Amino acid sequence: MDPSLELSHLKKTYGGAKAVDGVSLSVPPGTVFGLLGPNGAGKTTTIRMLMDIIGPDTGTVEVFGHPRTRADLDRIGYLPEERGLYRKMTVKEQLVYLGELHGLSKKTLGARADEWLERLGIANRSKSKVEELSKGMQQKIQLAGTMLHDPEIIILDEPFSGLDPINQTLFKETFTEFKRQGKTLLFSTHGMEQAEKLCDHICLISRGRVILEGELRAIKRSIGGNAYRLRATGDLERLRTLAGVEQVIAEDGGAKVLLAPTADGAKVLRQAVEFLEVSEFRSREPDLEEIFVKAVGEADPGEAHAN
Repeated sequence: MDPSLELSHLKKTYGGAKAVDGVSLSVPPGTVFGLLGPNGAGKTTTIRMLMDIIGPDTGTVEVFGHPRTRADLDRIGYLPEERGLYRKMTVKEQLVYLGELHGLSKKTLGARADEWLERLGIANRSKSKVEELSKGMQQKIQLAGTMLHDPEIIILDEPFSGLDPINQTLFKETFTEFKRQGKTLLFSTHGMEQAEKLCDHICLISRGRVILEGELRAIKRSIGGNAYRLRATGDLERLRTLAGVEQVIAEDGGAKVLLAPTADGAKVLRQAVEFLEVSEFRSREPDLEEIFVKAVGEADPGEAHAN
């Protein structure tokens, strides 16, 4: 089956600075795909090229198995990073206007707008002006406007930015429902918690370049053999000096420890007990934050700690 989206060797330069430097990725249909990376990594520029808002210097974009056309964009829902609503419009007027941009009739839009306002818990604000609403409510309106034309592919640029925990949960539940409906969802984020819970596939970019891409479970399996959970007391910082230790992330009562692929966990443990009182040392699957920090750190030393 053809990918829903396929980007090949996209490049974009601004004033001599490479914003995107040869990004390639493939999004399988019916999946949740995370475009991940530190702030300034090139995520938004990549999405804008995908949506034909800006043109690439080189590279190609394919949608539904063929070169993207303007007609294809009507089958895509897009939530930009920079939110844009008409503040003097009422909520219902705003949604009807957004739906009309996709060629829908006002009769159809009235029912769909009501359905989405109910679904997102803001039906009682349909007659309120946008400027009267909180930022979180405005983001709900923007999401509803993205979905009014029932797109097959949904592209969201930093959809969790600025949301409180309750609305983050609501958005996650909504995105999970999109997947159950067979829709393809691509979203960008630098927050690993949301991506960990939602994504089937990821593409991690840093300084405009792809540094890791693939199915999330497969990536975890490839790294997981040398990830450990350590419970201990003592000088945990000394772990970083041991041969074979690539990453140490402190947590309550111990640390997450990621070893080099060829490192011997038993040997590291024997060295650790010389200066730590160890109560637990067991193999574990690395979480996405560890993968993120390790991959970015290897590609751009110092960058992972700056974001």
